[in-house]
Amino acid sequence: MTQALRKRVTFEDFAAWRPEGGRYELHDGVIVEMAQPVGDHEDVVGFLALEISADIKRLNLPYYIPKTVLVKALESESAYSPDILIINRPNLVNEPLWKKASTVSQAASIPLVIEVVSSNWRDDYYKKLADYEAIGIPEYWIIDYAAWGARKFIGNPKLPTISIYQLIDGEYQVTQFRGDAHIVSPTFPELNLTAEQIFQSGGLPT
Repeated sequence: MTQALRKRVTFEDFAAWRPEGGRYELHDGVIVEMAQPVGDHEDVVGFLALEISADIKRLNLPYYIPKTVLVKALESESAYSPDILIINRPNLVNEPLWKKASTVSQAASIPLVIEVVSSNWRDDYYKKLADYEAIGIPEYWIIDYAAWGARKFIGNPKLPTISIYQLIDGEYQVTQFRGDAHIVSPTFPELNLTAEQIFQSGGLPT
């Protein structure tokens, strides 16, 4: 669940206000306090962060996973704190909001973003999907380990699903993975994981 603080603010006000601790996002000028994730959610995030970090180190890629960096489209008043954000370090010198607000807004800085679905699943499947596409982020994963999403997104019957959106000609095209299907990531093509391994890291059977 999330709680919105209904007074509308600019991103500059939000960035100046954002306190230490807690997790907040800006949705169309409205500050949203993100609820503390459940343990299964954090298990999935931690597992994936370790696996991806190992690939980054092994392949000597110029990437890293930050803790609290925001993703923002420059022309919008929305800013998100993804569950896992891969940063392309060399492009940070071109980011206008990096030094003062630890915020990225250029696709060249963001090879991959991952959201692990919780009860506010509509944000991941509707709003963030559209905004990440508008920014031009090349790859976006939605990890729906508990099958929260609507049937039009994950099928009927609803099953735990990993949806990987790849930007092709400016639009996201989705490939979905369930059970023992091996994940196919354009950003990390050597990543050796099945959907089942990821779901089981969250303590849930597939």
